[in-house]
Amino acid sequence: MNSSEATDRTLVLRAQRGEQAAFGELVTRYMQRAYYTALGLVGNHDDALDLSQEAFARAFRARARIDPERPFFPWLYQIIRRLCFNHTRDQRLHRLKLEKAGSWLTDTTMGRRPPSPDQAVMRSELREQVGAAIERLPERERETLVLREFEELRYREIAELLGIPIGTVMSRLYRARRSLAREIETTGKRPGQGGGAGDE
Repeated sequence: MNSSEATDRTLVLRAQRGEQAAFGELVTRYMQRAYYTALGLVGNHDDALDLSQEAFARAFRARARIDPERPFFPWLYQIIRRLCFNHTRDQRLHRLKLEKAGSWLTDTTMGRRPPSPDQAVMRSELREQVGAAIERLPERERETLVLREFEELRYREIAELLGIPIGTVMSRLYRARRSLAREIETTGKRPGQGGGAGDE
């Protein structure tokens, strides 16, 4: 157990004894991480701030159920995750997330070299296509993609957070990326693929 986890354990035990200041220290320690986790899932600053704060409020009410022998944040993450997906269930993903997703895939597809004017137009179109495709991904695949590509978590970290085998993480990512690639292919606008008879 590292020093951070040991300190979390002490704070959790104190919070469970009714010390609100101890839980406040946990909030201070993890609020930024909670916020960015929520932002990666909902894509909107105000919503992410509200949801991360609500996650801590729920965590405080449920503090008696926290296992002090385990790291605090993975437990908190499960609350954040449920809140975020409940929030987005009946809404479309916000523009910020779509732009980030589009930028990620256009860089992957077209490379990171400076674009020509024509390529800049193609990148913009591709971002819109990718954003729409991500909205249509099944929830589990979309969540795994967010954790890997936007939060840049390792496969092992994703597996631990979601409580699934690493193989399941890999298969979800494979299906998500394949769906996005197919979306681009079916639009007929994949960079470097022309429609003329003389194109190779």
